[in-house]
Amino acid sequence: MDLVTVLLSIVVILFLAKTLMQNGNPKNFPPGPTPLPIIGNALTIDMSKPHKTFMELAKTYGPVFSVQIGMTKAVVLSGYEVVKDALINHADVFSNRPHAPVTAKFSKNNGVIFSNGENWKVMRRFTLSTLRDYGMGKRTIEEKITEEAQCLVQKFRSYEGKPFDNLTSINAAVANIIVAILLSHRYDYEDPTIQRLMSLINENIRLFGSPWVRMYNSFPTLMDWLPGPHRTIFENIREFQAFIRATFTKQKKELDVNDQRNLVDAFLAKQQEGKQESTEFYHNDNLTVLVGNLFAAGMETTSTTLRWGLLLMMKYPEIQQKVHDEIDKVIGSAQPQMEHRKQMPYTDAVVHEIQRFGDIAPTSVPHATSEDVTFRGFFIPKGTIIFPSLHSTLREKTYFAKPDEFYPEHFLDPKGNFKKNEAFIPFSIGKRSCAGETLAKMELFLFFTTLLQNFTFKPVPGAKLDLSPALGSTNPPKPFEIRAISRS
Repeated sequence: MDLVTVLLSIVVILFLAKTLMQNGNPKNFPPGPTPLPIIGNALTIDMSKPHKTFMELAKTYGPVFSVQIGMTKAVVLSGYEVVKDALINHADVFSNRPHAPVTAKFSKNNGVIFSNGENWKVMRRFTLSTLRDYGMGKRTIEEKITEEAQCLVQKFRSYEGKPFDNLTSINAAVANIIVAILLSHRYDYEDPTIQRLMSLINENIRLFGSPWVRMYNSFPTLMDWLPGPHRTIFENIREFQAFIRATFTKQKKELDVNDQRNLVDAFLAKQQEGKQESTEFYHNDNLTVLVGNLFAAGMETTSTTLRWGLLLMMKYPEIQQKVHDEIDKVIGSAQPQMEHRKQMPYTDAVVHEIQRFGDIAPTSVPHATSEDVTFRGFFIPKGTIIFPSLHSTLREKTYFAKPDEFYPEHFLDPKGNFKKNEAFIPFSIGKRSCAGETLAKMELFLFFTTLLQNFTFKPVPGAKLDLSPALGSTNPPKPFEIRAISRS
């Protein structure tokens, strides 16, 4: 036997021994399908789209159940009432992030998405306050979005009604909004820098949904020896973080603490305050991961939602026509503004339904318990991975009459007025809800109405419009081409 075979055999034996030791569940642990040694429930779960399997398992085991992925036990929360109970009523217990080797390798408890403890509290507080300082929810950022929306309109016009793939231009338009907040900069859509950054993020979003990544989280020691998508992820992150470090190193040389221009400036100014907090939390590693978190999150989910919107408008031209009619009636040829939204219940309902149907983050980012807890009659130990199934809330028949259809009337009352739906939680809820929710809502409304004001979107003749999502850690639409037919 060669050396590699011997080493792999030793690793497998160790995994088997560990599995046998961990195979038993604590008393009164949530029920679930019986796991196999080493691989757990990998054969039971659709590892590329686990939220689909979770919906089926909830029918058998109830709204609080367990699964085992590799050798890691996890608990799934299904349905709005259960998710709300955990993330709102038991927020302190369910607001941690689990240790995941694939993210720990590059985040190391830095940034805001994957961190825990005091670092997470300080970074989230800084992020929320600084996003507000630099315009989130204010007129200043609204003006940036409306200007960028017009740039996107001009880009679409340049195709003169011919088919094109909208991924790059929509990504770049949305990315420019978060880049303005982070760096006070705007990129042309063809700029090679933004093109490369978007490519790195899009590839990683896709690869994070790969079963290989879940295998890495279960068997990191073994997987470090093997080729696979995890290696590409790490290479992409190293390149992305090198760009971030070079950018803020340059900004540091130009910094004027009395004239802070953006979020990076605000962070660098914190470094110079000379307080214990400055040394402990406002260091370069935290800044690198935080900017990466905000750039990726600020671009990907909003641009993916807008792309779902264009696909759905082509799929349902009668709905697109109703949006056109309301835009013509309320806005006319003026520039869409947030103040128009309250006069446009149908368009508002369509935007909400795009988010619900698109179901961008079906299992949210995983949570973990910060301490032992008895929840809904079950004992869940400290450190258990928790999957709050946002997919189950957005598809819940109790709250949505036609959960599997695109149906804007989910958000309209019988008189045609907009109505809220408490189970609509695409940004999650509780202490780990999306920090950029206010910004994303503004972007979605302004970009969508501006595009629909200017164009009728039609598919390529003979194209099949597939509404099943592509593979990825989020739920993007499959690649598609559009024709933007000018309405003027």
